[in-house]
Amino acid sequence: MKTRRIVILTLYLLMALALLTACGGSANYADGTYTGTSSVHEGDEDDGSGAGYGVATVTIKDNAVTACTFATYEPDGTLKDEDYGKQNGEIANRDFYNKAQRAVQASAKYGDMLVEAGALKDVDAITGATISYSEFQEAVEDALSQAKQYQFT
Repeated sequence: MKTRRIVILTLYLLMALALLTACGGSANYADGTYTGTSSVHEGDEDDGSGAGYGVATVTIKDNAVTACTFATYEPDGTLKDEDYGKQNGEIANRDFYNKAQRAVQASAKYGDMLVEAGALKDVDAITGATISYSEFQEAVEDALSQAKQYQFT
């Protein structure tokens, strides 16, 4: 009899958990601006390209993302900007530099895409910026975890 009660109680708890998950849970986000950081990606073993991390700044208002910016950085903290892809301040390899710059420009679009889509799961990766996409997801999740408030009613 005791085992039956435990099984029934376990089933009720699992159903409640499934319902919370299906309905998006009862998580709410506090209004404010939150900054999240991804872990450092090690990059390509051969040339180190793609190494670095991302930082997302997410603004929440009325439980929705109203603004988001995303930037990528080299492992030493240097912003990946118009100099990213240069070697010693010079463009040593035009193809490498162009590829690096396309990735920087594409990754900068992820923040606007999140605001437009309304949910992180609805933001698609951009070709040429897939490493940045993983960093973006991780950084946004970090920021949202700071904003999350649970309410059990």
